[in-house]
Amino acid sequence: MIKVSNEAKAKVAQLMAEDGFDVAVDFVRVGVKSGGCSGLSYDLKFDKEQVEGDKLFEDNEVKILVDKRSFLYLVGTTLEFSGGLNGKGFVFNNPNAQRTCGCGESFSL
Repeated sequence: MIKVSNEAKAKVAQLMAEDGFDVAVDFVRVGVKSGGCSGLSYDLKFDKEQVEGDKLFEDNEVKILVDKRSFLYLVGTTLEFSGGLNGKGFVFNNPNAQRTCGCGESFSL
């Protein structure tokens, strides 16, 4: 399960609308790829289609797709949004990460 905070939901809805997506029917695709200063980095984008092998989660009225390779890395993660002067943007609160980099965009297990 992947959770979405209220702040992240509001920002996702805003950005999806700006990019021509509809939060009520389209998806947020979350994944993990090699890279970043800690070895793995998060990948977040919008998508209109679910493909075979995707895991679908819905939390706080946001539909999230995760490919099966990324699923084990992301179980229990909460997508948050930190705005303001010191905000980082989208933040992944991942209980599986044993180490994260200073920017919070990469992690290792």
